[in-house]
Amino acid sequence: MDTIHIQTESKNYNVFVGKGVRSELGTFLANHFPDLTRILIITDETVAKLHLEKLQLVLKSWEPIIYTGPSGEKTKTFEVYYDALSSALENHLDRKSVIVAFGGGAVGDLSGFVASSYMRGIPFIQVPTTILAHDSAVGGKVAINHPLGKNMIGAFYQPEAVFYDLELLTSLPEHEIRSGFAEVIKHALISDPSFYEWLRKNVDDLNLISLDQLSYSIVKGIKIKNEFVSQDERETGIRAYLNFGHTLGHAIESEMGYGNFTHGEAVMIGMIFALKLSEKLLDLSFDLEKFIEWVEHLGYKTKVPNHLSVEKLVAKMKQDKKSVGDSIRFVLLEQLGQPKLQKISETILLDELKRF
Repeated sequence: MDTIHIQTESKNYNVFVGKGVRSELGTFLANHFPDLTRILIITDETVAKLHLEKLQLVLKSWEPIIYTGPSGEKTKTFEVYYDALSSALENHLDRKSVIVAFGGGAVGDLSGFVASSYMRGIPFIQVPTTILAHDSAVGGKVAINHPLGKNMIGAFYQPEAVFYDLELLTSLPEHEIRSGFAEVIKHALISDPSFYEWLRKNVDDLNLISLDQLSYSIVKGIKIKNEFVSQDERETGIRAYLNFGHTLGHAIESEMGYGNFTHGEAVMIGMIFALKLSEKLLDLSFDLEKFIEWVEHLGYKTKVPNHLSVEKLVAKMKQDKKSVGDSIRFVLLEQLGQPKLQKISETILLDELKRF
């Protein structure tokens, strides 16, 4: 088991990564919450069918309450958020209760936002079940979506702990593996050129990746994220670098309809566009052709879907949380491992997107 200590201004906590690590959750709860009254597990339909019994077995002495939402991004709506809060109220959760987020990034985002707003904040624990959640489960960003923008309604609210059980990743379909691994690649590009080279040399087929390789990649990604989050919890500065690829990626997700295009696959297209902009505007020295060849071999799409309007994508990007006024700020790379926030005019962005 690997233990990664996350240190932020508001809270310090551990991320436990390993095969079967969920079995440690009961002991953690008993030690950290001796007066624990109730547990509400928030999960989704897919995870409930595959894994819920395994978690219930670990928590059986508390007889946890279960709230099951729809799978994927469809769980990050006002309606589901309202229903989850209603479940907490109907089952009399109090300030000594704990919410356990059991699922992928969407379930973690929803659960954290429910925990942050219920009774002005009760504790929650992340038990991720996807590779993508190695990114979203750490750092305390919690949110739901709005038709006008992804993750626009939310809070910064740190979990009490993260239990990342690698056994739960074995059932992931190929598109979910790709979605999660895009964030691993992102962490390498913005922070660690040697990790990027390791990925290029060692990851040739995402369906054949070994548990050791997966564990190494996930732990490395979490440690990189911690470097940014520990210095800038509320994204007033360098934490914004973690959004590399996300400005266009979020716009694609929104225009495609949440849940119709996976987060990581949209972010991959966003990263390739950001790398092209970095070459043009910052003279980035990087073999982009070789990168595109590699990620296409891994199964990623590398172009914006043809039917999407460039003008509508730019309008969505202007609503991005990093944007200020009418200027659109992109995370670009000066060099591999050296990110920079860059203001880009709407005219340049429209021209470059049309070329892209």
